[in-house]
Amino acid sequence: MISSTRSPPYPSSSGRGLLVIGCAAIGLLLAGCEQKTAVAPQPSRMVRTEVVKLSERRQSITLTGDVQARVLADLSFRVSGRVTERLVEVGAHVKAGQLLAKIDPAEQQADLDSAEAAVTAAESQVKVATSNFNRQQTLLTSGFTTRATFDQAQENLRTAEGSLESARAQLGTAKDALTYTELRADADGTITARNIEVGQVAQAAQSVFTLAHDGDRDAVIDVYEAALSLKFDGNKAALALLSDPSVTAKGQVREVSPTIDPKSGTVRVKMAIENPPPEMSLGSAVSVTGFIKPEQRIVLPWSALTAAGKTPAVWLVDAADKSVSLKPITIEDYETGAFVVSTGLKPGDRVVTEGGKLLSVGQKITFNEETRS
Repeated sequence: MISSTRSPPYPSSSGRGLLVIGCAAIGLLLAGCEQKTAVAPQPSRMVRTEVVKLSERRQSITLTGDVQARVLADLSFRVSGRVTERLVEVGAHVKAGQLLAKIDPAEQQADLDSAEAAVTAAESQVKVATSNFNRQQTLLTSGFTTRATFDQAQENLRTAEGSLESARAQLGTAKDALTYTELRADADGTITARNIEVGQVAQAAQSVFTLAHDGDRDAVIDVYEAALSLKFDGNKAALALLSDPSVTAKGQVREVSPTIDPKSGTVRVKMAIENPPPEMSLGSAVSVTGFIKPEQRIVLPWSALTAAGKTPAVWLVDAADKSVSLKPITIEDYETGAFVVSTGLKPGDRVVTEGGKLLSVGQKITFNEETRS
């Protein structure tokens, strides 16, 4: 007879005790893990804030230019020839009619001599034709000549008189041409450029000197294209001498070039200088400051700027629970120490201006209000 021993279907009392203890330990362990994974509430951070408001924004643009004469004249000989004398240098102040340069007058003198000879010959022909006409007129009255012969004598006289008038006209032209061998100033002014040397052959109408007429002065500046779209406060500007800023004057826009310089992308603007001081001489470097019409804009300090991804943003404070959130904005312009907001904020909003680097979305804050003038 064979007997077998079978294990009881339930654990013994000692086994059940161990099982209960193990389950309790596992429960305590899980409870401890849950406590460790719970997020601790973030502490309130102290920051500085500012209430958004509109403020008057006054802008100005300062560019540099130089003083130029209102009238610049290119002086040139009216006939061609070799330059024999040059009597002035760049920077010289000249008077109207003053002799500036000469060219060799040999050719023009020869033309004048030829014209004078032609006049003498024409005068002789007129005398002969006049004498012949008078004789034929007397003979016609006495009936000793024909009408045809008289008419021919009259025609010869008229032709001789016409030739004399033509010769005299050519003589006047030759005299003028001789005077053209001397270049004289057409007005009081200053020589600003010279393009010839003694011995050089100057062609007719070739620029020899540039003369800046005395009188009105302009401040000439090159303005970048974007500045022309700004709304300036009137068409006047403040001018100051770069070498001595205490020397100032007022300028008014007189001329704006209709074209853009393809190399620099700028537009040339000429401003008439009102009562220019003597220190603002030709070629002086000046600063020109134009003022833009005041506008109401939201201006915040640089420290308030942050980013939401790649978009500019600020930390916006919720007035109800003092929590912060990122508010995307659009920036209109950047200034020294500040930026101008075009969209995204409205007057009355409160934003963080200092201490925002360590903030997170939804975090509570404690703030001091910043006051800016």
